Amino acid sequence: MLVRIVKMSFEDKHIDSFLNNFHANKEAIRGFKGCQFLELYRDKHNTNVFFTYSYWNSEADLEQYRHSELFKLVWSKTKPLFNAKPEAWSVDKVASLQ
Repeated sequence: MLVRIVKMSFEDKHIDSFLNNFHANKEAIRGFKGCQFLELYRDKHNTNVFFTYSYWNSEADLEQYRHSELFKLVWSKTKPLFNAKPEAWSVDKVASLQ
């Protein structure tokens, strides 16, 4: 399994647009082949900073999503809203306690 973490920072005036776009597409993203988990987080102190965490069966599944029409649709509406370059990491989960 691959965990994808994406950090995004927005102009305050664009946060509602980002959230509306995310909520309109979150079920389709989560339902994309190979996606097992999707969450959105918001920084408590820098409230214009958000993180997505998604779990993918494989790097190939993530890449298939990143080249899909769904990703192009979501990203085309998200990218113009940034106030800083987004950062992304693909990581392996080492431990998880619940």
